Amino acid sequence: MNRLRTPAREWLRALGDVESPAGRLVCFPFSGGSAAAYRAWTSSMPVDTQLLAVQYPGHADRFAEEPAGSVAEIGAHVAAELLRLGPEPCALFGHSLGALVAYETARALQENGRPPVCLFVSGAPAPWQAGGGTTHLAGDEELWSAVRDLGGIDPELADDAEIRDLLLPVMRSDIALNETYRPAPDPEPLRCRVRCYYNTGDPLVDGARIGAWAAVGAGPFSVRSWPGGHFRFLSDPAELIGDIAGMLSESEVPG
Repeated sequence: MNRLRTPAREWLRALGDVESPAGRLVCFPFSGGSAAAYRAWTSSMPVDTQLLAVQYPGHADRFAEEPAGSVAEIGAHVAAELLRLGPEPCALFGHSLGALVAYETARALQENGRPPVCLFVSGAPAPWQAGGGTTHLAGDEELWSAVRDLGGIDPELADDAEIRDLLLPVMRSDIALNETYRPAPDPEPLRCRVRCYYNTGDPLVDGARIGAWAAVGAGPFSVRSWPGGHFRFLSDPAELIGDIAGMLSESEVPG
C-alpha cells in the first residue's frame, strides 16, 4: 500500500488533563496498537502524574505516514520529544514491541543525561533474546490468523474483510520491526529501576528466561506474573495498572 507523503506529526499523545505534572508515565503500544490503547489508564494514575502514549507513524492519526525503519529510530524520536517537555521525571511502560521501544527510549534518554526513573516492560523477551522469526513474511491469511489467535484482534472485527485489509499492512510493519530488531552491542546499563511483567500463558514469552531483563540495568530489578495470554492486559488491566501506579507512588515520580 502506498502512503501519502505528509509532514510527520508529533510522537506523544497526552491522555487526561494533568496540566502541571510532577512526573510522567509514557506508554508504548504493541504491534498494531495505537496510543488509544492506554486511554483507560488515565483514571488510575497518581493525581499529578501525566499519562502520555506514543503514536507510531502509520497508526491512527499518523496513518498516512511511512512506518518507522527500526525500533531504535522510534526510541530516538520519542526521547527527543520528551527532552523538549521539561525536566519532570518520567517512567516508561511498553508491552511486546512496545517493551523494546521503551527500552531504546530509555537508552536514548540516558545518553542525553535524563534517564527515566522506572522502565516497565511487559510481554517481551530481553533485548538480546528478542528478534528473529518470519511471521512478517507470511501471507495475509496466515498473518491475520496468527494475530487473531494471540487475542490481538477484537473477535467482533476478526471476520471483517475491510478491517483486515486496513490493519494488516500496519501489523506486518510492526511485526517486522520486532522480528528484525537487534540491540546495540555492549550498551551502557540503565541507571533506573526495571520492573518486568509477563503472563504465564503467553506463547511468546518464556517465563524461565524473563529474568534476563535484569541485565539491562544497574538498578533494582523485579518481576511479576499473572495467568493469561499475551493480550491479557487489554481485557483485564486492573492489576497491572495498580502495580504500576503503586510503583510510581514509591519512586521518584511523585504521586
